[in-house]
Amino acid sequence: MNAVGLDLGSNTLRAVKRDCERGLFVGEYERIVRTADGLAECGRISEAAVERIIAALNEARERIGFDDAVIRAVTTEALRRAENGGEVLEWIFRETGVRFEIIDGQEEARLTLLAVRIRLKALGIKADSLILVDIGGGSTELVFVRGDEVRSRSFPLGIVTLSQEAGSLSGVERLLPRKLKPLRDFVAESRQDRALPSLLVATAGTPTTVAAMKLGMEYATYDAGRVNGTRLERAELRHWLNRLLAMDPSERRRTVGVGREDLIAAGILIFEGIFLVTGFDECIVIDDGLREGVAIELCNGI
Repeated sequence: MNAVGLDLGSNTLRAVKRDCERGLFVGEYERIVRTADGLAECGRISEAAVERIIAALNEARERIGFDDAVIRAVTTEALRRAENGGEVLEWIFRETGVRFEIIDGQEEARLTLLAVRIRLKALGIKADSLILVDIGGGSTELVFVRGDEVRSRSFPLGIVTLSQEAGSLSGVERLLPRKLKPLRDFVAESRQDRALPSLLVATAGTPTTVAAMKLGMEYATYDAGRVNGTRLERAELRHWLNRLLAMDPSERRRTVGVGREDLIAAGILIFEGIFLVTGFDECIVIDDGLREGVAIELCNGI
């Protein structure tokens, strides 16, 4: 039996297919659809965004195959916020037959952690004491793990929504200290005067893109296998931000992907802020995230 996990985020549609019997991922798909484009201004998902999502879903079906698999399709912060979220999901279902469910931040964090822990174990990295950060397009999730104790919270801070609200990179820098305060408070509350967990683990597009740049990869040559387990230091982030800003538009698109070139810089600033509020100087980057967690759990239930 195969399982397909679909994750419709605020910027990207990601899909993965897992062979449940062999415990292997056998197909993957990713397309930038800019779900939240304009959401900050009008509070609605645009018709153009829905058309991009439908086209991407049809392409994903052709690329990895849905017909021989159990499917779960989840969507997150953009659809949580959108006034027309229900209408959008019905439209997508009519056109594609794929029924998305809006999940809350706790469920998003739980499924992402499931995938990340399995990847860390495969890499031989202990995963019983860590902070996981998932920097998405519309939200950021923080998860504290101490053995069996897991605390998570979702914050409405994402690279798409912050970029749209701020209007410029300098605007992002001005807004960021205020936006990070709830994350700082959560970290202080979760520590409860105890030592920090031993690892900071980062997933989602910004950390994986910076790791790929460090490894000399462009968007077209991205290799999740090489990115998984890459270590990034906080001090490196400004270097890669400056490298990105120095690129001409075509080079930036080759490096980070079309539709992300105006967002990753904001993501790096958020990423730097995460280091500061958690107190870490280094993190481990993991490519696996929500879509993998969805597929793994489907397989576990079969």
